Order: sequence, then structure tokens, then C-alpha cells
Amino acid sequence: MDHATLSELWRHQAWADAEHWRALEARDGALDDPAIRERLHHVQLTELAFLCIAQGFPIVPTRLTDYASMSALKHEARRTHEEAAAFLETTGRARLQERVTVPWFRDPPITISVAEALWQAAMHSHYHRAQNATRLRELGGEPPLTDIIVWWWGGRPAPRWE
Repeated sequence: MDHATLSELWRHQAWADAEHWRALEARDGALDDPAIRERLHHVQLTELAFLCIAQGFPIVPTRLTDYASMSALKHEARRTHEEAAAFLETTGRARLQERVTVPWFRDPPITISVAEALWQAAMHSHYHRAQNATRLRELGGEPPLTDIIVWWWGGRPAPRWE
């Protein structure tokens, strides 16, 4: 995956994550739903973990209970996307091709490129946004359209976290 495509994928992901947060906040009770809460935390933790792997930083796992509120978790999600954007802006092609090990795959271990690690995070988050969209609809809410083509059609807007 080339640098420009990977950067665009993460810009889309930030926008899509923000759209989901806003839709969940707009539906009374959605952020009280245990499945939604756990998935939002899992998405945040996974995105941050793969970003840490890409940057060569240690991963510090969290639990949902480590956050005082869902607003605090949302703040961390936004911060992670800002860090990812800064990393991608300053990272060259050579770094994206460097190999990293994903620590939770042990037998056998897996070594992938930095670009593949960031690609995995985006694909994984997409999967869980879809689960939360389904759950939001079950709760009577309206999930946002977050397909990348909708983002392109809208002019590739920046994420609106508020």
C-alpha cells in the first residue's frame, strides 16, 4: 500500500469514527448500551495499539473502566486519530516498509510491514463500526453512511467530533 492511499484510508477512518460517535451521542441511551460501549473501547484500543506498533512505542492496554466517561473515551479516540495523522504526515516510504511484530500473535508470531499494521487497524475498525451501526438501528437510531465513497462524494471532509 502506498503512502498516499494509506494516509487517505486513515483520514477516512477518522471521519467515519467521528460520524459514528456523533450518531451514537444523538440517540438517547445508545452510549449506555454495553455492547456499543465495549466495541467503542475496543476500536479505540485497537487503533492505538496498531499505531503504537507502527511507531515502535510500547502498548499500554486499557479497560473501559479506566475512562471516567464515554466523553473521555471519545477524547482519546480523537487524540489517537490526530497522532496517526501526524505520524503519517512525517513518515516516509521506507518506514512504512519496515517490519514489525504484532505481539498478541505468538504461535506462530506474525511480522508485517508498518503499512500493513495501519491497514489492519483501519479494516478492523470498519468491521466494528458496522456492528455498532446495526446495534444503533436496533435501538431506534439512524446509523450514519460512512462508506468511503460517501466521504469522497462529500469532498473528503475532516472529522467533526463535536
